[in-house]
Amino acid sequence: MFRVMFHEPRIPPNTGNAIRMVAATGDELHLVEPLGFDLSEPKLRRAGLDYHDLASVTVHADLQAAWETLNPERVFAFTAHAENSYADIEYRPGDVLLFGPEPTGLSDEVLADPHVTAQVRIPMLPGRRSLNLSNAAAVVAYEAWRQHGFDGAV
Repeated sequence: MFRVMFHEPRIPPNTGNAIRMVAATGDELHLVEPLGFDLSEPKLRRAGLDYHDLASVTVHADLQAAWETLNPERVFAFTAHAENSYADIEYRPGDVLLFGPEPTGLSDEVLADPHVTAQVRIPMLPGRRSLNLSNAAAVVAYEAWRQHGFDGAV
């Protein structure tokens, strides 16, 4: 389906929640090192509950290694500073949905990466900094899945 990518995530429960989300949707989760935690941390395991065996999770040494493995056609980089809304994208299976680390978001260098097809935002009320990382990823992953009729869901 879709590839959710967390670039250098810092907070274990966010990644644990994302593991649970990709298990529920059939998406893949790609984590780009360095991670701000060990994947065996109890907070991460608790957030993911027993979904670890049902989820596709891949850890990449760096962004270049991720690109080499995934060879993506389209990469949507999520940032509060973009003009395009996530709801205006027609998602395709295989798209990479790229999210940055807590609390800084994606760096200018990552946003300028030639693999990035578009910078995209999730609309919010004025004066709000950002959504929680796992919540933002879930909003977008479910929109992408919705556009494809929730393929495979019961």
